[in-house]
Amino acid sequence: MNTPGQFFDEMRDGAQARTPYSDYEAWFAQQNTDRLARKSQEAEAFFRRTGITFNVYGASDAEERLIPFDLVPRILSSREWTKLSRGIDQRVCAINAFLNDIYNRQEILRAGIIPVDLISRNEAFLPQMMDFSPPGEVYTHIVGTDIVRTGENDFYVLEDNARTPSGVSYMLENRETMLQMFPELFSRIRVQRVSDYPKNLRRSLESSAPASCNGRPCVVVLTPGIHNSAYFEHSFLADQMGVELVEGHDLRVVDGHIAMRTTKGYKVIDVIYRRVDDEFLDPLTFNPTSMLGVPGIMDVYRAGNITIANAPGTGVADDKAIYSYMPDIIEFYTGEKAILKNVQTFRCSEPGALRYVLDNLADLVVKEVHGSGGYGMLVGPAASRKELADFADKLRARPGNYIAQPTLSLSTCPIFTGADLAPRHVDLRPFALVSPSGVNITPGGLTRVALTEGSLVVNSSQGGGTKDTWVLED
Repeated sequence: MNTPGQFFDEMRDGAQARTPYSDYEAWFAQQNTDRLARKSQEAEAFFRRTGITFNVYGASDAEERLIPFDLVPRILSSREWTKLSRGIDQRVCAINAFLNDIYNRQEILRAGIIPVDLISRNEAFLPQMMDFSPPGEVYTHIVGTDIVRTGENDFYVLEDNARTPSGVSYMLENRETMLQMFPELFSRIRVQRVSDYPKNLRRSLESSAPASCNGRPCVVVLTPGIHNSAYFEHSFLADQMGVELVEGHDLRVVDGHIAMRTTKGYKVIDVIYRRVDDEFLDPLTFNPTSMLGVPGIMDVYRAGNITIANAPGTGVADDKAIYSYMPDIIEFYTGEKAILKNVQTFRCSEPGALRYVLDNLADLVVKEVHGSGGYGMLVGPAASRKELADFADKLRARPGNYIAQPTLSLSTCPIFTGADLAPRHVDLRPFALVSPSGVNITPGGLTRVALTEGSLVVNSSQGGGTKDTWVLED
């Protein structure tokens, strides 16, 4: 689908390496490709031994899969990172203010900036959170912002992940793998660290503890269990933070607090980093058949005796229809123009937009407003006539369930093919930690790469891979 030369190449500017890659290219030119191929195989063996796998929902086989790892890093200069981190900081602060507003005063709705029915009819909006603010007024303790690049200075936010963003374990393991395989590279090139993330995560969660907390806050990670696609990450982060990994049946309400079962009885906990969806969090409040959550936890939460990270109801902020209003949301709450651009977005719920999308379906990317992981989407330029016709029927049947965007010319970064380098499309998911004391953004993030030539779909569930992301020191 077009030649790679039509896209911004992050490593090369014509025949020359771009400045952030100059030292790496000089190193790569001295390498034996057979050695690099062996290193690539070593990395795969390491991931398999460590258990860095994921499950694909709906797959015909139950086998856990590896996310392919590419050994060529994606490199950003400190100047490029400064712009990105400023934009991410601005965006996550605006998202948090937006959530606090729509669950309390709803000033942005009264001002007519966002249509009321976009909130009231939104399946991610939880009336149970109305007139309540979580400890420290922090809703989104962990945010993953998906960013794509189309030019030297052109960065776009593709979507916001404000519910339970995943992938940070791969960011950390990718770096650890690169350090083990190529220690000489890190002596030669000064790269900012990502290894402080678990320590910073625990510190951020502890500082978000409720006022009822006595002494050092007790933090746990709540997982749905071993069959969840991201279970490796849940156990990895609990281990790295030095906190307990628990399931719903390990917790119960004791004297108005949430407590976990231990060999010495039940121990009160203060902060739950939950990786369980809202619907399954409390069977007394949401889905009565849920076996994954804790009966009564929402009552304890609203009483101010537990912090849930991220807060229930945050999913309304990463709804893709709400995303289209993010420039207005940022300006409403910060008084500033958005530093990072939004991708032009057509809301199919609007008749005029729907007509345009149906007329131009072959040129657009269409996504479900609550979709994730690359599921339920259509990449128009890569679709067959039948796929286009079938998707048009879906749009007519449920237009409010979809948004559409133009097909961006995503930047490329090189991957190692076993013999040489070849450009492939990438995106970036940096991770921001939000607490009452401020925002902490890890320098870099998870770079996802479409390993198939010409493909724009980077999700691991759709065959994408990952690579280490380097932010250079000044």
